Amino acid sequence: MRKFLLITLVSFIVLSIKAQNLSISDSAIYSLITCSPGEEVYAKFGHTAIRVNDSISGIDVVFNYGIFSFETENFYYKFIKGETDYQLGVYDTKFFLPEYAARNSVVWEQILNLSVTEKRALMNLLLSNYEPQNRVYRYNFVFDNCATRPRDKILASLNGYVKFKQNSDSKTFRQWVGTFVGTDTWLKFGIDLVFGRDADRYATTAESEFLPENLMEEFHTADILTKNNENKRLVKERKILVEKNVIAENNDFWLFKPLSISILILIIGIIITIIDIIKKNHHVLFDTILQFITGLGGFVVLYLMLISIHPLVKNNLNILWLNPLNFFVAILIWIRPLRIALFFYQIANIILLISALIVFALSIQEINIAVFPIIVLLLMRSASWFAITKRKVLKHRNSK
Repeated sequence: MRKFLLITLVSFIVLSIKAQNLSISDSAIYSLITCSPGEEVYAKFGHTAIRVNDSISGIDVVFNYGIFSFETENFYYKFIKGETDYQLGVYDTKFFLPEYAARNSVVWEQILNLSVTEKRALMNLLLSNYEPQNRVYRYNFVFDNCATRPRDKILASLNGYVKFKQNSDSKTFRQWVGTFVGTDTWLKFGIDLVFGRDADRYATTAESEFLPENLMEEFHTADILTKNNENKRLVKERKILVEKNVIAENNDFWLFKPLSISILILIIGIIITIIDIIKKNHHVLFDTILQFITGLGGFVVLYLMLISIHPLVKNNLNILWLNPLNFFVAILIWIRPLRIALFFYQIANIILLISALIVFALSIQEINIAVFPIIVLLLMRSASWFAITKRKVLKHRNSK
C-alpha cells in the first residue's frame, strides 16, 4: 500500500492518458500485480494492483487502490471507527516497483488473457473509477479493499464469467489473518481481542480473496467461460518482477511473546494471592493495575461492538473478561468504605469469568491462548477478594 503523497505523481500520468483520448493500443498488456507482505502493520497482508503496459504508446502505469494518508484529519479515530477512506491512484510502474524492492517484497505479475473488447472495457472502468467523484472509497478490511477492488473491475470487464477452482484452504477469517501475522505475536493477540464471533465463520472462496496472495492463486487456475460457451484461461503467464532477498529471520525472544508474558503475570499473581491469603488482606496496587488495564480493554471492545462499522468485531465474547466496569473498580478500590460494596460486584464478575472459561473450553468463540492465564488470574483475584471481603461483611453484620 502506498502513502497518499504519491498522488502528486498520479495526476500527470492520468491526465496524459485522457489527453490522448484513450490512445492505448489494443496490444497493451493488462496484468494483475501482487506484492508479498511487508514488515509494517498496514503492509502485513500484501498488496494488489492492476498494470497496463503499452509498448506502442509508451504508457506503463499501475492502478493502485491502496492510497491513504496518515495525515488525514482524525485518521486514527476514523480508523478505529472503520471510517477510513482510501482512493485509487495511477502512476508510472517505475515508481511502483522500487518501493516494494526496498521493503524486500516479491512482486508477481499475472498477464491477463483479455480480448480487445475486454481490455477496452477494463480501461474504461478504471478511468471512470479515477474520476474525482469516484476515486475515493470507504475502505473495508475484508469486503472492500485494495485486493477486492481490482478483482471486481477485472471480472466486470469480462465477456463471460470466471470459474474459480477453489484452491484456497477452508479457513475462518481469523485463521486467514493468522497465516499472515503469526500465532504467538502481539499483533495476533490484539486482533484476537477485537475480533468477535463473526471472525470464526468460514470464508467462501470469493471472501478469502481479500488477501492478495489468495487472489493471485485463485486467478492463476481460473477459467473464463465466454458467452459462446468457450473456455479460456484467465491468466496467460505469471512471472516475478521483483525478487526477494533471503534474510535470516529475526525471531522475537520467546520470553517477550504474549503467552510467556501472560504466564509470567499469572505466576506473579499466584504469589501475591498466597501472600494475601496468609495476611488476610489485598494487594490493592496489583488489583488496581489489573482492573484498570482490563477495564480499558473492555471499553475498546465495547466501543468496537457498538459503534465501529468494522467487520468481524461484533458479538465479541471477550467482553466477558474484558469488563469495562473494571475501570471504575480500579478507582473505587481505593475508597475504603466502598470495598465491602464491591463484594457484590465480585460475585457477578466471578460468574462472567467462569462464563469466559466455558467459551474458551467449548470454542464458542476462538480466544487467543495467551488470554487463558489472564482469565485464570482475574478469577483467582476475584475469588480471593470475595473470600477475604466475605469475612469482613460477616464481621460487620455480627457487630451490629
